Amino acid sequence: MGEVYKMNIAGCERELPICPIDAHMDIAGFVMFSDVEITERAAQALLEKCPPHDVIVTAESKGIPLAYEMARIGCRDYVVARKGVKAYMEDPIHVEVKSITTDHVQKLYLSKADVENLKGKRILIVDDVISTGESLAAMEELLHEIGGKVVGKACVLAEGDAKDRTDILYLEPLPLFFK
Repeated sequence: MGEVYKMNIAGCERELPICPIDAHMDIAGFVMFSDVEITERAAQALLEKCPPHDVIVTAESKGIPLAYEMARIGCRDYVVARKGVKAYMEDPIHVEVKSITTDHVQKLYLSKADVENLKGKRILIVDDVISTGESLAAMEELLHEIGGKVVGKACVLAEGDAKDRTDILYLEPLPLFFK
């Protein structure tokens, strides 16, 4: 195994692999997929910090396990903003986003059914990691476009300067590694 960053997340000790982003910066790679213990504990810990809400919204794909678990033990409803249009999505709307971990501009889509589900509800946006805030801003733009009422924004880890934001709730800060 290569270099790792050791940290405690919701009572779980983990070693995150150090991953290069560009010639000047590395990140500690945090992936909730396949880590049921982290997903369950992080969901519970975040719910204790979050304001009352009716539905959780996350972007595809790494935030899905967290959104599901938070909805399962909390509000019982969640929506995933998809990165591509699926055959079952009627009249989708979208917004563009550029994430720190993706090398190209992506789009996030909500279907007509998603939009109807979100109308008039208190929305909590969740994700695994917030870093530059680009994905979060895109989600907020998309929800604002449909008249959504965002009551909170939460993540497991706030990466880099995101730890200084006052508009998000998070469990732990995650440093960036500059070369």
